[in-house]
Amino acid sequence: MLTRSDPSLHHTLSSHPTTFKFILTVFYVVGIIGMAIPGVRPYFQLLTPFHLILSVVILLIFHRDWSYKFIVFALVAFLIGFVAEAVGVQTGLVFGDYSYGTVLGPKIWGAPLMIGVNWFLLVYVSGALFHNYIANDYLAAFMGALLMVFLDFIIEPVAIKLEFWAWEHENIPLSNYIGWLAIAFPIQIVYRKMSFRKDNPLAVFLLVCLVAFFGILSIVL
Repeated sequence: MLTRSDPSLHHTLSSHPTTFKFILTVFYVVGIIGMAIPGVRPYFQLLTPFHLILSVVILLIFHRDWSYKFIVFALVAFLIGFVAEAVGVQTGLVFGDYSYGTVLGPKIWGAPLMIGVNWFLLVYVSGALFHNYIANDYLAAFMGALLMVFLDFIIEPVAIKLEFWAWEHENIPLSNYIGWLAIAFPIQIVYRKMSFRKDNPLAVFLLVCLVAFFGILSIVL
C-alpha cells in the first residue's frame, strides 16, 4: 500500500494547495450566485452531484495516506451514512419522516448514493478540525459529531428550498438532529481510531467553504 505520494501527477497537484484553495473559493462563490438567482437555479441544482464530487476529489488530492486503514474509514463512513439515510427514508426512524427529491442523483431504497459521499466528506472535514487540538479520541469524536449537527442545522433550510429533500411536516423535527449526532459519533470514532495521516491542508478550508456556502444561502434564499 502507498502511504506517501508518488512523484506523479498526484504529487504535482498536491504541491499547490493555494491554487486549489482559489479554485474552491471560485467554485463555491459561483455556486452561491447561481443558486441565489431564480432564473439559473435549476441548472445549478442539476450540477449539485458534480459539485459534491469535485469537492471530494480536490480534498482527496491532498490526502497523504492511502493505507488500508483510510480505505476502511472511507467505506465505513459511506456505508453507515447511506444505510442510515435509507432506513430513515423507508421507516421514518433515525431522523424523522422525509423523502429525497431528484437533485442529488440516482437513489437506492429512496436514498441518493451521493448522500453516502456527503457523509464521508462531512466526517472527514469535521474530524480534521479537531485532529491537532484534542488528544482524547472520544472527546474529539463527540466534538466532531456536534460540529456535524451544526452543519446540518445550517444545511437543512437551504436543502429544503433547493429541493434536495423534503420533510413530511413543515418543521424540521428534533429527531433529525438527535439522529445526526447518533450516527455521526460512531463514524467520528472510526475516523479517530484508524491511524492514517490526517494532516490534509485543504480539509479545514473546505469546511469553511461549506459553512459559508450554506450560511449565505440560508440568508439570501
